[in-house]
Formats: sequence, structure tokens, C-alpha cells
Amino acid sequence: MADDLDTPLKAKQNSKTRWRLPVSPLGALTAAIAVALGIAIVWVMVSDDPLGGEPRHIVKIEQIIPADSKNSAAPKREPTAQNPQTTGDPRTVTIIDGNTGAKREVVIGDPRSNSTAQPNNATANEPTNNIPPADNRLIEKSKHGSIPKIAPDGVRPLDAYASPIPVAGNADSMIAIVITGLGVSASGTGDAISKLPAAITLGFVPYGNELTRWIARARSTGHEVLLQIPMEPFDYPDNDPGPQTLTANAPKDQNIDRLHFFLSRSQGYVGVANLMGARFTANEDAVAAILAETAKRGLLFIDDGSSPRSITAKAATKTKAPFLKSDLVIDAKAEWADIDAALVRLEAIAAEKGVAVATASSLPVTVERIARWSQTLEARGIRLVPVSVAFQRKPKQS
Repeated sequence: MADDLDTPLKAKQNSKTRWRLPVSPLGALTAAIAVALGIAIVWVMVSDDPLGGEPRHIVKIEQIIPADSKNSAAPKREPTAQNPQTTGDPRTVTIIDGNTGAKREVVIGDPRSNSTAQPNNATANEPTNNIPPADNRLIEKSKHGSIPKIAPDGVRPLDAYASPIPVAGNADSMIAIVITGLGVSASGTGDAISKLPAAITLGFVPYGNELTRWIARARSTGHEVLLQIPMEPFDYPDNDPGPQTLTANAPKDQNIDRLHFFLSRSQGYVGVANLMGARFTANEDAVAAILAETAKRGLLFIDDGSSPRSITAKAATKTKAPFLKSDLVIDAKAEWADIDAALVRLEAIAAEKGVAVATASSLPVTVERIARWSQTLEARGIRLVPVSVAFQRKPKQS
């Protein structure tokens, strides 16, 4: 009782206790935001829709068919590297342009096929009926197909397939130009055939699926034709001209067999030219074997002049092979001003030697500058001639 009187005003310790939040309102808000962000992150990680949550609107798209085409047949799908048009046993390979370094996929077909497929270019579809088929006297059968040979009466492919363009004998000097790398790009090949003078010789890569038709089209407009033979460059195989490349250290029989493979790709060419080949043309034994074979088959061999280490001229003298070496590469620098300057140098070489030989790629700027330059050439006493004529005039080899 005394205890109660002594402490009348003390609150009871175990009476009602005031309830408080365990965290502050700001902390609770922060936690809620963190949880929401976590849920969103997990949703993005497991969802298959990366655009989930973004606003979207679905519309219906209908194909509109022009009235004049409703009854027409479906358009024919053009062949591409991914969808090649079948001819014989085609396959797609990647080659590297020796002038630009660009990679291209081309389709290799069977040259013995009777396919009537046309190149993917209107120019190539023009009639070629004025060009006779390959002369059977100039054809030899091989395991790869038909390859050229000298006829029993001594007529060579170099003679039989030479351009019929008459060449006047009163020109002060002559220039022969070879445009290389054709037969891969339909547009580039068509432009070279149609825009360049007929006296300019056209060199074709052997891998194009429509090689025979392109050659026929070129010859029908008066151009002489060369077949380019892939040869080993110094950085091979990082820089690869293509399948069946002739290599410097390969056995002679293997390189001859590969040459026959390329020669079987088509007919109608007056000769061959190297495609790349800096290492191959620096090996006298390797290149001499090929020159002996081209001479045996009545073909002209042209060194494109791209490699300063080439000893093809020496090998040609040794084998007595029909041979020309390019004096310069017109578009070694592929700018229009540099091309024009090279053409001026070419004229000077022609004035000095009587005949000059040059090569160039089929780049659009190159074709355009050469076509323009050629229009006033005869006014300066210079005549454009095919390579067969340049060979007959036999300029000095360097």
C-alpha cells in the first residue's frame, strides 16, 4: 500500500506502446523503385520480344498488282551467286579482283552444256549470228573438253579468230589496249563491249557462267578476245585468283593440265593473258612450260605488265612463243587524272617504238576515259589496233 502511495503519478511500464514504421517513407519509396526496376530487367532478359513495352500499331499491307500485269506470267528470277541458273554442273567460287582487291562470287558452269541461258545484261542478249562457231579444225578433245590447237594446214587460233577490222598502213604509230577482268560483272562487261572501240581487245576471266556467250557477243562487235589464266601471286593463297590456279612450284604436268582446264572453258580467243601471277611469271621454268604449250596450240601470250619481276619475255624468246608484253598498266592509279596521264605516256611510247601495248581493268572510270580519249586519237596520227596486229608489228620487248 505504501508503494502505491509513493508512486501515484508513474505511468505503468507495460501499458499501451505507440506503433512506429520500421523505415522512413523515403526509404520505402526507394525500395519500391528498386523492386520495380528489378522486375523490368528480369522481364527483358527472359522475354523473346526486345521491343516489349513499346507502343505499337498493326496495319494491314496489301500487295497492289498493276492492271496491265494481272494476266502476265510471273517474272523470271535472274541467276545470282546464291541462286545460280543451272548449266551443266555449276558451282560458286569467290575470286579476288587483282586491280581493286574486291572479292566477288562467280558461278562456274559446264562449258559443254547446251544451256540457252543469257547473261544478266541486255547488251549480251543481242544477236551474235554473224560470228561462226568455233572451227572444228582448231579443236582438240581433252579430258576437260575442247581445247584449241593448230589446224593440219597450219592455221592457228591466233590467225583464225583475229579481228576482221582492216588496219590502214599509213598510221604514224599504233596502240593496242587490252581490257581485263571481264565476264564477271554483267554491267561492266556489257559496257566494255558496247562503249569501247572495236579495235580494243577484251580479256575474260575463265570463271563466268556465261563465258561463251560473252565471248561471242564481244567478237560479234569486232573485238578480239583473250582468255585470262589464273597464276600464283606472291601472297597466295591469301590473295587467290581462283580454283585451279597455276602455281610456281607445281609439277609441270599439273600446270599444263590446269591450263587445259581453262582453255576448255570456251573457244574463239586469239590468245591468253595472265590473271595476277607475279610469283608464277618470275619463275622461268614454270612460265616457259606454259609458253611452250600456248605456242604449240597457236595462241598468243600477253603479259599484262603488272609485275616488274616478270621474266616472260626471256621465256618467250627461249620457247619462240608468240608473245607481247604490256608497256604499262593504264589504271594502276584508278583516278581519271592519272588515267589520262597514263594515256599520254602511252602515246609517247607508241611514237618511240611504233607500236605500244597497254592493259587496263574494266572499272567504269577506266572505260569512260579510254572511250573519250580514243575519239581524237587518229587526228594525232595514232591508230588503235587489235593485239594480233600489234604482234605482227612486233614491238621491242623490255
